[in-house]
Amino acid sequence: MIVSALLAVPLAAGVLAAALPWRRAVGWTMALADAVVLGLGIALAAQASRHHVASGLDGALRADALSAFMVVVIGVISLLASIQSIRYLEAEIARGGHGARHASLYSFLVQAFITCMLAAVLAANLGALWVAVEATTIATTFLVGHRRSDKALEASWKYVLICSVGIALAFLGTVLVYFAALHVPGHPTGASVLDWTSLVHASHHLDPAVVRLAMALLVLGYGTKVGLAPMHSWLPDAHSQAPAPVSALMSGVLLTVAFYALLRFKVVADGALGPGYTRTLFVIMGLASLLVAASLLLTQRDVKRMLAYHSIEHMGLIALGAAAGTTLAIAAVLLHILGHGLAKAVLFLASGEILLVEGTSEIDGIAALLARRPLLGGIFGFGLVALLGLPPFSLFVSELNMIRGELAVGLGWAAGLSLLAMAVIFAAVMAHGRHLLLGGGPDARPSATSRLVGIPLVGGLVACAAFGLSAWPLQSLLAAAARVVVR
Repeated sequence: MIVSALLAVPLAAGVLAAALPWRRAVGWTMALADAVVLGLGIALAAQASRHHVASGLDGALRADALSAFMVVVIGVISLLASIQSIRYLEAEIARGGHGARHASLYSFLVQAFITCMLAAVLAANLGALWVAVEATTIATTFLVGHRRSDKALEASWKYVLICSVGIALAFLGTVLVYFAALHVPGHPTGASVLDWTSLVHASHHLDPAVVRLAMALLVLGYGTKVGLAPMHSWLPDAHSQAPAPVSALMSGVLLTVAFYALLRFKVVADGALGPGYTRTLFVIMGLASLLVAASLLLTQRDVKRMLAYHSIEHMGLIALGAAAGTTLAIAAVLLHILGHGLAKAVLFLASGEILLVEGTSEIDGIAALLARRPLLGGIFGFGLVALLGLPPFSLFVSELNMIRGELAVGLGWAAGLSLLAMAVIFAAVMAHGRHLLLGGGPDARPSATSRLVGIPLVGGLVACAAFGLSAWPLQSLLAAAARVVVR
């Protein structure tokens, strides 16, 4: 019941948004729907932490602890983005950029996007998971180009072309897994060939050569959606041109939904090949992503592009944590997914407000935010502190435990290289942040920030800090979810 409702609620909200001209009440209805998704996700997580596996739609949907955790992440970030969408759409309509019908289309696409992400993490079949991830590409292509400017349309075309190539590679990898499973005696036939539970049970009998090629294609394909180097080039353009709430959803949760797909396939590949092959792929992609992020963050001049390249860094860290593959490392990866989602959503949403009130997202055009807009500047400053992995925020704990996991399996050299890259990134982001928050600017009286902006974003930062100080509310869920991946 809960699993089916998780898809029905945002889908129904999207249909309602499409049927009605947009107004504030419609926006709050979308936020209410996402709050319901979060509530259902928490209820599902409570069941999953006791090792209960829920199902729906005659077995087409399946929710174990890993799925339930991702549903909670999607629910939290979606709620923040939906609340801020009210502010964004009101401003767009007020300045004459778009009418009420275009705002309704935006709300429908956002809810369709959320539904597709939920379908991806709840799919029992790896083929259905691929379809859901591909559907997110379709929805987000229109959202990236929502403003219909030349740059936005260019970014949306770049996004759809690169991600379509990536998802095609993932499709080929999925077909190869299907082919390998067909040749396992006693394995289910038909659509059930790609049932994840059945594949895990049969993984030791899969042809190693076929699985090796399949996993390489899957890492390249889904890695494109994750934003891992060298398939990352769509990410800064798309995130910088999309509306801030869409950027928050894409960076805060879409990237990690694609990585969730890799974790599912990792379990199958590890059963067929052992952990070494997937570990090598993840280490290569993770270190390449950190190198790209470190080199390009030094020269960034746009706030949203800076945040986009920071996403590449964190996806690289997650890949290294998953490469370690221990229970501690996977639990840390999942905590990092949540912490990164909260911090990045807060920062992208704050950057949208900065663009609205300052009229620019260029770093050189913004200065002394703490003096001129204390609440907004404080939110952005603490968001950067969280994203840089400083205490008391949860990313400090998750990064520390991922490094511990890497050291435990002999990846100390990779951990050392990642620390060097993180040091360069820290210096670059601190320099940009210092200018934004403390740099010299025009003398002006402090300006208030809307409570519609301040309260949810402060709440997101508080949650990120709370999970850094004590992860006990998530402890049993994280442990159960890690055991899904580590077998």
